[in-house]
Formats: sequence, structure tokens, C-alpha cells
Amino acid sequence: MLDALKQFDRELFLLINGCHSDIFDNIMLFASGKFSWVPLYAFLLYLMIRTFQKRVPYIIVAVIILITLSDQGSVILFKNSFQRLRPCHDESIKQLVHLVNGNCGGQFGFISSHAANTMALSVFVFMLLKNNFGNIMSLIFLFPIIVSYSRVYL
Repeated sequence: MLDALKQFDRELFLLINGCHSDIFDNIMLFASGKFSWVPLYAFLLYLMIRTFQKRVPYIIVAVIILITLSDQGSVILFKNSFQRLRPCHDESIKQLVHLVNGNCGGQFGFISSHAANTMALSVFVFMLLKNNFGNIMSLIFLFPIIVSYSRVYL
């Protein structure tokens, strides 16, 4: 069972990573960039200020703590525990991996801290704002979906 899951994982990775083009490479680099999402963060901050006014500093501190826990948890609880090689470091498939700009990243890739952080932030924001902005807040989950896909693609 575990071998079948590993094989499926490898094939899915190669499918996603193998569907590349110069244009899509640039889109995924942008989607994965640390500063690419600043307009979204600014918009969410605006919604927070509009909704919670004087409590915003506490929310910002909570977000900082949340991202720190998410980031460190993904490293300590997952990457360091499972020590699953990134495909570009895995000798059995690294010759098949398309690297954008030759960038491979750290040795271990399970789970993506980048993806974990964006999901943690999205869940937090959704829980805070869902009562004020209704179903439109569900769109916040496009953010971690795009970032997660870009992490596999890259």
C-alpha cells in the first residue's frame, strides 16, 4: 500500500512538474514569491481594520505567532521527522525534474513550509471574517491552493 502511494505521488509530481513552459514558469515563480502577495495582505489588513478597528494590533500579533508556529511546525514536526528528499535531490528521479532557474531548495520538502504558512493564514482570516463577508471569504482559499501548486511545479 505504501509503495503504491509513493508511486502515485511520484507520478503526480512528474505530471505537474512536467507540464511546463516559459510563461507558466514565470507565473509560478510569481505565485511562489514572498512579495507577490503583498496586495492581498494589504487588502486583508484593510478588511481587518474596517471590521475590528482597535483590535487589529492583537490580530497582527496573533498572525505573527501563527505563521511562526506553522513555519517551525512544518520543519520540526514534518521535514526533520520524515526527512523526505525533495524530488530534485532524489537520485531516482532528479534527472526528470524540471528546475525553474536551476533552483532546487533545501534537502527535504515534506511538507512545504510555504504552503503550510499560506493555509494557516487563510484559515485564520477566513475564521475571522466569514461572518462579516460571507461566502466571498471562501475565495481566500485560492491563495494557498495556488501557492501549493506552485511549490510542486517549481
